[in-house]
Amino acid sequence: MTMNQAVDDQHVDLEMLATESRNPATVHIDAVSTIELCRMINNEDLKVAKAVSLHIDTIARVIDQITSRLARGGRVIQLGAGTSGRLGVLDASEIPPTYSAPVESYIGLIAGGDQALRKSVEDAEDSRQQGQEALATLDPPLSKQDTVIGIAASGRTPYVLGALEHANSTGCLTVGIACVENSAFRQEGNCEEVVECIVGPEVVTGSTRMKAGTATKLLLNMISTGVMIRTGKTYGNLMVDLKTANHKLVVRARRVFRAIVATASEEYEIKRDALADDEAVDAILRNSDGSVKVAALAYLRDCSAETARALLQASEGRLKQALASPTVR
Repeated sequence: MTMNQAVDDQHVDLEMLATESRNPATVHIDAVSTIELCRMINNEDLKVAKAVSLHIDTIARVIDQITSRLARGGRVIQLGAGTSGRLGVLDASEIPPTYSAPVESYIGLIAGGDQALRKSVEDAEDSRQQGQEALATLDPPLSKQDTVIGIAASGRTPYVLGALEHANSTGCLTVGIACVENSAFRQEGNCEEVVECIVGPEVVTGSTRMKAGTATKLLLNMISTGVMIRTGKTYGNLMVDLKTANHKLVVRARRVFRAIVATASEEYEIKRDALADDEAVDAILRNSDGSVKVAALAYLRDCSAETARALLQASEGRLKQALASPTVR
């Protein structure tokens, strides 16, 4: 029996997993008032952020490793089954519109395919082969610059284990996110980084869409947001790579543009106002193809959008770095 087969055979001991154990604090949750029921759930939820905080060092290391790989043309592939898969797809799908990242740079995969996003395909998670095939059929194929993040509350979902085994064989960065100790992610040795975020028994036994799901979302959000910040997608805490794709984003783009201009003007002693006229701001954004980052840099440096793009490219897309050049001061 191989190590991988041994891990798969652990399904007989599922009740021993922390994610499957019974929570003594909520044994009588069906007999209390609705207010007390809500307090019980909230009290358990309060434990999640603390559990995540214990893994900051690992998360920071993952962010830095992914950032360097993306700079070399790599991708991030996040995959899981059920709730874990949906959270991975959700996080990946929000990166391109939020930060104008290439759609091919963040990919979310779920056991059972996209149909499983809306309707459960429960048996799909039990196949290592399906996990391997999901990655093996990517176009282009996995490379050493890619990152695969496997997500499983139990840390032993065969679909995810199979995918990580394949990913590890390609030499790409592999990360496992689980909510149990001594997970199969760690036992099999196919993950360079493992986060085992122990949130304890769920309010409703085995309902890992609750605390485990919340922990998973916090971890994925931290990783993807951290990577976007490290790759120059923000100016301070402002989204500078958003695109004016709808009315809400047009209004947000104006607000971000003005905030950048006001902050940079003060920091670098540039004699510019923040433009009170919406039409004037919209015109600058249009001339920059809707890019707030390009528009702000062109305005602050009094140059064309084309020149601003070239300056940003030379600064690896980092607006602060472009503004801090000697010619700005």
